[in-house]
Amino acid sequence: MSKLFFDHLLVYEEVEKGIDKIAKTHEERDELWKIVDELVHHRALGFILDKLPRAHHEEFLEKFHQSPQDEALFAYLKEKIGDNIEELLRQELGNLAYELLEEISGTKQK
Repeated sequence: MSKLFFDHLLVYEEVEKGIDKIAKTHEERDELWKIVDELVHHRALGFILDKLPRAHHEEFLEKFHQSPQDEALFAYLKEKIGDNIEELLRQELGNLAYELLEEISGTKQK
């Protein structure tokens, strides 16, 4: 897992506990974390791009690809979006953690 600018927003201790309960081998655990990492990445970028005006997508993606760990990207996003994108993204990733827990534990709410 490479470091990304929004990593400090992730609180996945309960997901880790759930993965530890269901993974039978180290390889299964690694594979599950790879899936979680991909889901977080896609959810975060999708959420950001949904909030960011289309005219700024290319510029943001260039900045992100040049320096994916640079937390200054939040300042850029706040300037372009106007909302507190850091807090909104924290909530979105928290929702994802909850969804993952439901999937892991098999208690998906309908």
